[in-house]
Amino acid sequence: MPEDSVIRTLIEAALSARQFSYSPYSGYQVGAALLAKSGDIYTGCNIENAAFSPTNCAERTAFFKAVSEGVRQFDAIAIAGGTKDKAIEKYAWPCGVCRQVMAEFCSPEAFYIISARSVDDYKIKALEALLPVGFGADNL
Repeated sequence: MPEDSVIRTLIEAALSARQFSYSPYSGYQVGAALLAKSGDIYTGCNIENAAFSPTNCAERTAFFKAVSEGVRQFDAIAIAGGTKDKAIEKYAWPCGVCRQVMAEFCSPEAFYIISARSVDDYKIKALEALLPVGFGADNL
């Protein structure tokens, strides 16, 4: 589990990344901040598309940025999402596709997902709690 100061830094980065969301259709802005084992942080935002299925979630944007730079080991991700121009009212948890991407690169027991409404209001769950019977390389 990341230290409190690291959690705060991740949440601040996720809240900041949320500002870059391209969400003209839903108005639902999401930012994510992914902590690599090296201590580096990779951010992402959701990017919508008029055809909907090409839409990419903030979490996957952060993962794909990191992986495209050769990073393959991660400790945690912070997520903040809510309707544009409103205070974040609910915790935003990753969708099933994002959970599956996380399972590709992260230990289910040792990777933590931080869902934040603010830097002082957040919940943390291990990936295994959100994807209890996941599919991975061991299944092949």
